[in-house]
Amino acid sequence: MMNDAGVPSVYHEPVLLQEVLESLNLKPGGIYVDGTLGGGGHARGILAAASPDGILVGIDRDGDALAEAGRALAPFGRRAILVQGNYADLKEILAALGIGRVDGIVLDLGVSSRQLEAAERGFSFSKPAPLDMRMDRRASTTARDLVNRADGRELERILRDYGEEPMAGRIARAIVEKRKEGPIERTDELAGIIVSAMPARVRHGRIHPATRSFQALRIAVNDELAGLARGITSGIDCLAEGGRFSVITFHSLEDRMVKELFRDASRVCTCPSDLPVCACGGRPRLRVLTRKPVLPGRGETERNPRARSAKLRTAERTGECR
Repeated sequence: MMNDAGVPSVYHEPVLLQEVLESLNLKPGGIYVDGTLGGGGHARGILAAASPDGILVGIDRDGDALAEAGRALAPFGRRAILVQGNYADLKEILAALGIGRVDGIVLDLGVSSRQLEAAERGFSFSKPAPLDMRMDRRASTTARDLVNRADGRELERILRDYGEEPMAGRIARAIVEKRKEGPIERTDELAGIIVSAMPARVRHGRIHPATRSFQALRIAVNDELAGLARGITSGIDCLAEGGRFSVITFHSLEDRMVKELFRDASRVCTCPSDLPVCACGGRPRLRVLTRKPVLPGRGETERNPRARSAKLRTAERTGECR
């Protein structure tokens, strides 16, 4: 299968590919980072556009994705450097590789189609599977652990804050009550509990009643929002002057966080409000290039329904890089 840029889609269709390639202002010999490598769709496009000697550092927490991307990027040889890790640790990863500044960073925060389709990963309720949801299967905490060990208040907080679930309290109480009969082990079992906790009037909406709750648990298991904040902060530090930072989000929590972090770094003074004298030099670190997010076109959403909720924001490193 080929996408619009002639890039083979091996693992899943890369979302907003052309828009990402344009946003990064790619150049031969540049050094770029794909912090959410997946199957290598964006990475392959970057390497092709940065030919003949551009470098791509690809990072992913998922060992399966990394292996798939390795096969897809094999034609680029040593120009593709693959690392299993968390993009939140970007500064440390680049330091270990002997790389100081980079010319562009892209993050695609969605769960890949392959992860959703692999029942054993437990990301989706469409197929019965163990409750897992770990991006990195070396991590110790699974969704099963959260569902069965967190108290009712913590479960409600996770569902409300990470899933924006209006029925968070009802669902948390239903989970706590059900697990008195024994541990909740499987995705279909949890989805059934969530549906049963919903009022009949909201059980047949546009999205499945369990969608927000599964999203919330995935975010909690993988500590995604804290990782996003760390990743953007450290990524800004790693950008060369004029380097671009592009982020694709798929729900409002992530998009709002990216927007605010970019905006904060673009302010003239970033010192705390209680500091009597400016200590940062009064120079913005970023220039926001997308006042409104870039959205996929109709053709892409028809070809790839996963792209429907995608939003792309881009900022450029400004001033002196200390």
